[in-house]
Amino acid sequence: MSSSPLSKKRRVSGSETKTGSHCSSSNSVTTELPHTPANGMAKNGNDAEIDEGLYSRQLYVLGHDAMKRMQSSNVLVSGLRGLGVEIAKNVILGGVKSVTLHDQGAAEWRDLSSQFYLREEDLGKNRAEVSQLRLAELNSYVPVAAYTGSLDDEYLTQFQVIVLTNSSIEEQQRVGEFCHSRNIKLVIADTRGLFGQLFCDFGDDMLVLDTNGEQPLSAMISMITKDTAGVVTCLDEARHGFETGDHVSFTEVQGTTELNGCQPVEIKVLGPYTFSICDTTGFSDYVRGGIVSQVKMPKKIAFKSLSSSMAEPEFVLTDFAKFDRPGQLHIGFQAVHAFQKKHSRLPKPWNQADGDELVALAKEVNGAQTGVAKVEELDDALIKQLAFVSNGDLAPINAFIGGLAAQEVMKACTGKFMPIMQWLYFDALECLPEDKDVVLTEEECAPRNCRYDGQLAVFGTKLQDLLGKQRYFLVGAGAIGCELMKNFAMMGLASGEGEVIVTDMDTIEKSNLNRQFLFRPWDVTKMKSDTAAAAVKQMNPSFRITGHQNRVGPDTERFYDDEFFESLDGVANALDNVDARMYMDRRCVYYRKPLLESGTLGTKGNVQVVIPFLTESYSSSQDPPEKSIPICTLKNFPNAIEHTLQWARDEFEGLFKQPSENAMQYLTDPKFLERTLKLPGAQPLEVLEAVYKSLVADCPRNWADCVAWARNHWQVQYSNNIRQLLHNFPPEQLTSSGAPFWSGPKRCPHPLEFSTSNDLHMDYVLAGANLFAQSYGLPGSRDRAAMAKLLESMNVPVFTPRSGVKIHVSDQELQSANASVDDSRLEELKTILPGPEASSKFKLAAIDFEKDDDSNFHMDFIVAASNSRAENYDIPPADRHKSKLIAGKIIPAIATTTASVVGLVCLELLKIVQGHKKLESFKNGFMNLALPFFAYSEPIAAPSHKYYEIDWTLWDRFEVKGLQASGEEMTLRQFLDYFKNEHKLEITMLSQGVSMLYSFFMPAAKLKERLELPMTEIVTKVSKKKLGKHVRALVFELCCNDLTDEDVEVPYVRYTIR
Repeated sequence: MSSSPLSKKRRVSGSETKTGSHCSSSNSVTTELPHTPANGMAKNGNDAEIDEGLYSRQLYVLGHDAMKRMQSSNVLVSGLRGLGVEIAKNVILGGVKSVTLHDQGAAEWRDLSSQFYLREEDLGKNRAEVSQLRLAELNSYVPVAAYTGSLDDEYLTQFQVIVLTNSSIEEQQRVGEFCHSRNIKLVIADTRGLFGQLFCDFGDDMLVLDTNGEQPLSAMISMITKDTAGVVTCLDEARHGFETGDHVSFTEVQGTTELNGCQPVEIKVLGPYTFSICDTTGFSDYVRGGIVSQVKMPKKIAFKSLSSSMAEPEFVLTDFAKFDRPGQLHIGFQAVHAFQKKHSRLPKPWNQADGDELVALAKEVNGAQTGVAKVEELDDALIKQLAFVSNGDLAPINAFIGGLAAQEVMKACTGKFMPIMQWLYFDALECLPEDKDVVLTEEECAPRNCRYDGQLAVFGTKLQDLLGKQRYFLVGAGAIGCELMKNFAMMGLASGEGEVIVTDMDTIEKSNLNRQFLFRPWDVTKMKSDTAAAAVKQMNPSFRITGHQNRVGPDTERFYDDEFFESLDGVANALDNVDARMYMDRRCVYYRKPLLESGTLGTKGNVQVVIPFLTESYSSSQDPPEKSIPICTLKNFPNAIEHTLQWARDEFEGLFKQPSENAMQYLTDPKFLERTLKLPGAQPLEVLEAVYKSLVADCPRNWADCVAWARNHWQVQYSNNIRQLLHNFPPEQLTSSGAPFWSGPKRCPHPLEFSTSNDLHMDYVLAGANLFAQSYGLPGSRDRAAMAKLLESMNVPVFTPRSGVKIHVSDQELQSANASVDDSRLEELKTILPGPEASSKFKLAAIDFEKDDDSNFHMDFIVAASNSRAENYDIPPADRHKSKLIAGKIIPAIATTTASVVGLVCLELLKIVQGHKKLESFKNGFMNLALPFFAYSEPIAAPSHKYYEIDWTLWDRFEVKGLQASGEEMTLRQFLDYFKNEHKLEITMLSQGVSMLYSFFMPAAKLKERLELPMTEIVTKVSKKKLGKHVRALVFELCCNDLTDEDVEVPYVRYTIR
């Protein structure tokens, strides 16, 4: 948990104009926010400090500069139906200067199907005024006002960005022309049932400062030629990754020093390790070294105004399989506006006459086009479908388009990422019934004056009833979990006889509040699942949801047992790690339940749908493993801040966690010594030396001892060890081939001299001493002056580098080195270590690394340890923010991506609930909102295997009943015979989990004994674990031969025992 919960209220300081404050009071509502937050962030302009505790994960997506630009933008969101509230929610969470909500309409029944801040008691009230109070709670740094007057030109001038949703085409054009002439940035967003539309106009000269949001690349140089277009060759450790047209800068080049610090140079890529730059003929000869780094260059973009862009549209494709859709929908949406103007209403749901009329209107609109907007042939069937569903209002479509639109607002405020140029159209017609003969009737889809009217208009009553009966397991209540629950509640999932069970063992932290929008500052430290469940029940009181606090895994299979899974209709994952995802995937395959899988990383998001007997599972394909840093690079030859940060993390574990754990195990576990002595190589000696240091040699009595320990450890790491390394490999050392030893990725280090006036040195000793004290249960201190006095009176032992110390240069050398074990020292340690009776004297506690609490010294130690080592090796240091990202392995996250991804997940849910059967009906999706890029594909079919003439996939299995008619359980002999007789398969190996139950090469005596034992008895005997009462079946894996003695791949066995 980071420092302090967000203050709940925010004062609008006198120097700021209240948004909309010069309008008459009848039209404007603002929350009075009487006091400044405790962290002093009353101002939200450029001089404001950014609350890193709150915005931490978003800062890793946008960066500090973009966040500061966002904090000086006033945003207007017009239209507070489901789409408007989604955009407003994401923009407020993002942290702009202020948000004004505009709506002149009153809440009606059909709004409730997606407007999550309207309740049934709000019907008839102004949508903006009701939503304002609830939206204002999302972020105490963003004042939120409601405005119910008209959008005249004078009123619009106070905003930097204007978002129109639910506006007539005439209002869009009027506001569009005004905004374009005044350089106010404009986003228009609209959804009609299963269709969505987005338009952006950010003016004639929009400057995009970062087009893709990726970290700038860098590479180490091995050669630079002298040429009219000099060729730069990089070390062949890894490809440089640059593209032609990129700009780069140079540092640390020896010889061709003219390149160091020069203006960014444009490059042309020649190969994976080479590229050419400018004319280098007049430069000095290259000697060695150098780092080349990519430089992000600003890009100017000109947008057309709305009216010119309507006639000459450019489209961003959301689905390459629907290449011609955007042009058709561009006409279709204009026809819907024309219909609305003519009849003062939208086409009635599934009304044939209105459908025909919309097609006729679309033909008129198309006929009037002169530019590229004119389509050759209108798709009448598509336009008719638009008419049938345009009265609908669906939460998932609003979530998807609302997430995209909010990201465009952020791009408009910051110049970060590439905007949508300029139109985006989206549809999800695959959600409609697969059987084309099934035509929904007007009667089925007519409004019922209920909260699901907006959804009934598209899908009718049958699906609504089905949704209410669903029983779903939601695993995770973080960012994706919160968004899923909101959509589930709006859609009416489990609002009848069904139920959603959500489990999450985490508590709420301050950094969650920036995107896990069901939580408030006063919820910090409460359980996520319970808090989220209570929040969504406010949105839809008939939503049946139960919160659990269990981690999913083998340990909780007594809760989430056969009965539990068999009662489910499906599972939705909202997880943050691959292991838990793989585990849930295995459970879904075993119980044959659909799985909705999704994830985000900054502006990137993906959705995968797993359908029993149809698609492959999540585990069928895997990402390549992450590259690990070689041990010798970490220990002796770091060349990047990532290396020093990983080294600092290893230091933290090796100083404050493992020694305490080992020492306490030694004192309390009688078998610890026996187990340790069985470890291979030099490990027994290493472990016992560490225990001896913890309990005897380094054991502190008071604070002064802790300071002395930290100071001495600093000396060893940043001075002595470096001097020893330079004694072994002097700066001018040459390799056997005559090349300098310290070159390429090996940076020559220098030792540091400790000084009490150096803040970094003092940070290290203060954090190290406090953590050391904590691990022994001693009181710490934050008094730097007193600590400096202690340090000045200390004598630090003088170090002289020794000969004969072996330092490994590569990981291969390290692995092949045989560690010699000093047996006499091992025996000596066994005698001088304190006995178990001493355990009462020690209060050792292992410290688990926690990155988000700024008061616990953990990140203080990591930053000081890493940056001191970076100073040793002349590596540019990293600030606390960047260090936390790398050392804490933080996943950058932003609310916009989460909202969009979950919108797509819930569209797949609609297909599953209806029982869609065709592979092409489902969509796996990938998006990167920064580019912007979207890709959809039909899921991959489950791969098919064969034995004899039988086809099978991962969804198939052998079902074997363990209990026979006699009431006796099958023995191993009977099991083997069953497969021989029933399936003509000879089992050569049989296993359960990690236990081998039978193999053809088993010793005869063992085999004879096992053949007559019941299967469950063999399992408990081999695994040394009792079978829980909840276990109704076991899973066996088989290796088999067919009748021709060939190996055949076969499904697993589900062996039922109860």
